[in-house]
Amino acid sequence: FQAVRVSKIVIMVRNSLAAGGTEEEENQPSNFGVRHLQNLLIFFGLCVVFMLRVNLSVAIVAMMDRNSTNPDFPEYAWSERTKSLLLSSFFWGYCLTQVPGGQLSQRFGGKVMLLFSVGISAFLALFTPLSARLGDWQLTCALRFLQGFAQGVIYPSTHTLLAKWPPPAERGVLATLCFSGSQFGTIIMLGVSGTLAASSYGWPSIFYISGCCGVLWSFVWLIWGADSPSQSRLITRAERKYIEISLAVISKSENDASAAKLPTPWLSIFTSVPFWMLLFACCAYNWGYWTLMTQIPSYMKSVLGKDIKSNALLSALPYTANLLLGLGFCAVAQLLLSAQLLSTNASRKVFNTIGMWIPMAATIGLGFVNAAQADLAVVLLTLAVGTNSATFLGSFVNHIDLSPNFAGTLMGITNCAANVMSVIAPLVVGIVVTDTTNSQQWRVIFMIMASYYFTGNLLFITLGSTKLQPWNQPAKRQDDHERIKFQTAGEDKEHI
Repeated sequence: FQAVRVSKIVIMVRNSLAAGGTEEEENQPSNFGVRHLQNLLIFFGLCVVFMLRVNLSVAIVAMMDRNSTNPDFPEYAWSERTKSLLLSSFFWGYCLTQVPGGQLSQRFGGKVMLLFSVGISAFLALFTPLSARLGDWQLTCALRFLQGFAQGVIYPSTHTLLAKWPPPAERGVLATLCFSGSQFGTIIMLGVSGTLAASSYGWPSIFYISGCCGVLWSFVWLIWGADSPSQSRLITRAERKYIEISLAVISKSENDASAAKLPTPWLSIFTSVPFWMLLFACCAYNWGYWTLMTQIPSYMKSVLGKDIKSNALLSALPYTANLLLGLGFCAVAQLLLSAQLLSTNASRKVFNTIGMWIPMAATIGLGFVNAAQADLAVVLLTLAVGTNSATFLGSFVNHIDLSPNFAGTLMGITNCAANVMSVIAPLVVGIVVTDTTNSQQWRVIFMIMASYYFTGNLLFITLGSTKLQPWNQPAKRQDDHERIKFQTAGEDKEHI
């Protein structure tokens, strides 16, 4: 009933625009608008974020072995235990700010939180070489913890922005393009780190380049970024109305501020079946993805005799496949959208199934390959990681479907739980795999991964939902769904 009333409102607004709007308002927004610019900026923002996240992972080889690159720079005699502490310290801080990040993004807006997150993380990256020189691994570990603490608000902020910019019909495609930035940044860092470390500027240049990119992006975002169409100085009136009518929201800017003050319905969220199904899907995804990315290189080397870590091409291959297939899934989704072959609900579940059950099949296959089939194992690994990107069109944007007003908070909760899984999964590998050359022990790990993929997606496609949840709006604001305000020629018009 509510949907019918909103549809009538949208029709009335469109008829009014056609009857009394200016020529600019009558035309459809251009194919490339400010909403696409915002998504492009977020894409590069996530690109920079992952450059800052993985820079230590690629630089630490040269930091611990000066002869492997440029011997003119300091070398640190860190043990493997110390190395593990350094690489994991980022995620200690990262997990702590997930849920608070959602609340802060809702209160202060996604723009300012994303700005501070990337800016602080980039600034700290510039001091990484100095921290290693002055405070050895202890100070470096503390700095990485602070970087993770700053980056914990990244995905909640991104979801807060995506709830206000892409129209629902474009949400899956534009969100996937945004999230592809993370893979693009990882590929860039893997691709240039060896050259930078071997250059006359040595391994410190890895941190300087990634840090400067983050600072530069922060300035661009400060100038062109916006929390919503109503707060953008670049957007045309036609595009703003197109977005706001599609979202069926109140277009006056002061309502953005009042929406930020809505009390978070914690009880309703944690008693919502669709939300729990989303959380299970996110946890299952992270368990499988991070097990693949952190443990498979060890499996390939110990069982199959193929060291993909020392091969730059093979190291970047899974990330490249994830990026390219993600863009390919975007194109397919756009075709299906144009042909109106799938509903939003069906689209989310179809792509999430591709992103979790194909990797499930690939990981089962990995458990049964032998040393003579090492190349097949690389293909299966690449297929598993690459097709994971389909979940960007599935569960990754389901937070916004359920509750645009609290999308950042929902993302903070699910990402916090999912990152706990990414910490537990390697620990399980350490318990089960006591002999890294034992293929039978690795097969158990693959079966555990497959069961997570299967169960997580099964719950999502059977009990998950894309319907707007009733707790998205407090009771006192339910009537706002029945009213759309807009301004034309300096005069407010209201249709109820």
